[in-house]
Amino acid sequence: METKQTILVVDDEEDMRFLVCMYLENSGFTCLQAQDGREALALIQKQTIDLILLDIMMPNMDGFSLCEHIRGYSNVPIIFLTAKGDEWDKVRGFKLGGDDYIVKPFSPGELIARIEAIMRRTYQAKKQDDLSFGGLLIDEKGRKVTVKGENVILTLKEFDLLLFLAKHHGQVFSREDLLIRIWGYDYAGNARTVDTHIKTLRLKLKESGAFIKTVWGIGYKFEV
Repeated sequence: METKQTILVVDDEEDMRFLVCMYLENSGFTCLQAQDGREALALIQKQTIDLILLDIMMPNMDGFSLCEHIRGYSNVPIIFLTAKGDEWDKVRGFKLGGDDYIVKPFSPGELIARIEAIMRRTYQAKKQDDLSFGGLLIDEKGRKVTVKGENVILTLKEFDLLLFLAKHHGQVFSREDLLIRIWGYDYAGNARTVDTHIKTLRLKLKESGAFIKTVWGIGYKFEV
């Protein structure tokens, strides 16, 4: 049986969340709800989310701030679903990394059609782009990592480092080589930066962290 795709609805209006989730579940999606940005972030760290429907005007953390925060570590599709229909708001939403922008009120048919279109664009080639090693799954295009189905939140450089090592499975790289390839020639830091990121990666990946091997006197490699 095909696994249902999960959509997170972030809106401080309970009635709106209920209505949108009803549309989504009737169309075959699994729906999760959050009433503000902080609650949404907690869910994102625990659950695998395939798309986010995001209101803008919310307490604690507004939709723009939440979108910007998520884009620091994930390319999960985000659709702004909001009453703010000014052109400037739309432009800001897209500049922050939103994939689409729907103004309330909206028709259920249009909402589902836009969701399905973005899902197709985002995930149609997803399986070909995934790297899988035991319980570790690296989604290159979505920039997501899971271990035994649980999301692992990585920084941009942590993800880049893990992806690079995994794509060069079995190949040994010195700290200096990794520093140049991941951070660039003009990076002012030193090789200890690599050691720090490797240590953090191993902790975050839990048992899958053992795939990152230390080659004494040389550097690191990824090997299962």
